[in-house]
Amino acid sequence: MKQEEKGTLILGDWLITTPTEPPRRGWGVRVVGDRIAAVGPHADLRRTFADDEVCKAEGGVIAPGFVDAHTHLYGVLAHGIPLEQAPADFESFLRDFWWPLVEDALDREMICAATDWGCVQMLRGGVTAFYDCLEAPNALPGILEAQAEVVRRHGLRGILSFEATERVSRENGLLGLEENAAFVDRCRAEGGPVQGMICFHTTFTCSADFIRRAFALAAERDCLVHAHCAEGVYEPDYCLRHYGQRTVVYYDRLGVAGPRMLASQCVQIAPEEIALLAERGVRVVHMPLSNCEVGGGIAPVPQMLAAGIRLGLGSDGYLTDMFQVMRGAFLIHKAAHLDPALMPAAQVWTLATEGGAQALGLEKVGRLEPGWQADLQWIEPHLPTPLAAHNLYDQLLLYCDRRNVRATMVAGRWRMRHGQVMGVEMEVLRDRVRRAAQRLWTR
Repeated sequence: MKQEEKGTLILGDWLITTPTEPPRRGWGVRVVGDRIAAVGPHADLRRTFADDEVCKAEGGVIAPGFVDAHTHLYGVLAHGIPLEQAPADFESFLRDFWWPLVEDALDREMICAATDWGCVQMLRGGVTAFYDCLEAPNALPGILEAQAEVVRRHGLRGILSFEATERVSRENGLLGLEENAAFVDRCRAEGGPVQGMICFHTTFTCSADFIRRAFALAAERDCLVHAHCAEGVYEPDYCLRHYGQRTVVYYDRLGVAGPRMLASQCVQIAPEEIALLAERGVRVVHMPLSNCEVGGGIAPVPQMLAAGIRLGLGSDGYLTDMFQVMRGAFLIHKAAHLDPALMPAAQVWTLATEGGAQALGLEKVGRLEPGWQADLQWIEPHLPTPLAAHNLYDQLLLYCDRRNVRATMVAGRWRMRHGQVMGVEMEVLRDRVRRAAQRLWTR
């Protein structure tokens, strides 16, 4: 008879198995290998698995790790960048600032330094899985593998892609698509927690043939395709002027709107587009804070959720603290619709965990239940009022941030403990990122 593998019991004051259910007081989890093997009351776990190692998380809440379903890790290098004049609108934000001063100036060292910093910040904030969209046309080829080496070192569950675009040239765009396809193939062959995805920019920087080519590559590999979609009024207006249709309708006319499509933002979309996204099974990621920063608007997220669209939550690389991102989603839609009952805390928690995993196509990620991946965070709230089943989701969402995350586990391995990310010297890392940012700013 095969002897059962020893595991680790993680026993906190509270356990969130899934935000779709009430939190459980006095419950913990058992981790064996990279999976959750059991959940239950502390006494039951201790009695049944008496030989297991015990991690006492007294005063803590054990929760599924966050899934940042859309980020730009290189974006940290633009924090505080000197500008002669602030962008006047979304179009000028791209053409006068983001493209020439950031994306086009990035090189491999800058990207790897920013990726290193971003991975550490995610682990410090309880993020265990993420999707990154890299935009750096002059860093091709081979940049995704360079990024992947950094992500693998930190043990995160990452999906990486290169945002292919024809805005520089068609040749550069095709090189970007090839970068994605080769990376998807390599990750599939190697296995492991880092994966790839096909990605292109938008309808206003990519031709119809180019977009179809991206989806053909994804179909050959049975993977998703990412695109930014209607982040502001610019793209819908562009599609109406050039194609006589709004953005989502245009994608449907091309024959690519479907379950393989991951559409981020979806801010300026009409009711008929919401219905189309739901009917076709398109996946969507919501980024409430960055939508505010660029003046894009407020996405119709309550309507998309009511329509049954698979929806995740992302930082967009603007603020890498998912507690703050959740607060944005929790508050903005209440104000926009004059309805405090919209976007309850448990629903927002779901978007930040299992919802994001579903949007990215990650299996058995986002819950703490037997058979699911052991991706979790240990939160120490230190709040002035008591936690209870009726208020825990609201309390943590509103009054905690990444400084309250005590430890983070990915695939059954601690990647941060006692507030310290394993194997990282923060001052050395910070100096590296500052040097990279300074080089970017002076280009």
